[in-house]
Amino acid sequence: MTDNIGVLGKKSSQRTGVERVVNAPLPTVYGEFRAIGYLDHDRGDEQVALVYGEIGAEEVLTRLHSECLTGDAFGSRHCECGEQLDSAMRAVVAEGRGIVVYLRGHEGRGIGLLAKLRAMALQAEGLDTVEANLALGLPVDARDYGVAAGMLHDLGVKSVRLMSNNPDKRAALVHHGIEVAETVPLLITPCASNITYLRTKKERLDHHLPHLDAVGQLS
Repeated sequence: MTDNIGVLGKKSSQRTGVERVVNAPLPTVYGEFRAIGYLDHDRGDEQVALVYGEIGAEEVLTRLHSECLTGDAFGSRHCECGEQLDSAMRAVVAEGRGIVVYLRGHEGRGIGLLAKLRAMALQAEGLDTVEANLALGLPVDARDYGVAAGMLHDLGVKSVRLMSNNPDKRAALVHHGIEVAETVPLLITPCASNITYLRTKKERLDHHLPHLDAVGQLS
């Protein structure tokens, strides 16, 4: 696909799927990435894949990272998202090649920023993250990974080593034609502020977090 540098227009009524729009160098504190920007014509979202090195097609170290403003930008300890993004980018650079697909529109497992903050307020009152979403009349997890698979296909990726603890991400990529050669755990040391959240992910959302078994009460 051709890179077109410029201002993105409104969602087209004629087009569907994901379109590559721009490929720009992105120097970061981790290393020199390429920021490859996409437009998701189905949802109207702007997406980006951060690509490091000559990635090739097979067994590419890859992270599908759901947007989390509070964790990624503000350093929230309510979740482990910011630390996971940091670890994933460091791992890709250490590997010498890889991709971090940053998925916008995934805030709060797809419910949006304000709804996530409302859910966090309910969690402060004693509900867990699943109960809070349901109390608001919202889905527990509304994320879709089809656009991520479309971006990987566009980048020529056939198989990945997926940095994730979430089995839904693996299943979604396989469903969309991306082979998952290996799942690479992305385990973050818990703290008092996120241990309940992480245990809920393990016990109610089937995330693979075996390191929590050895963690007692934190204060």
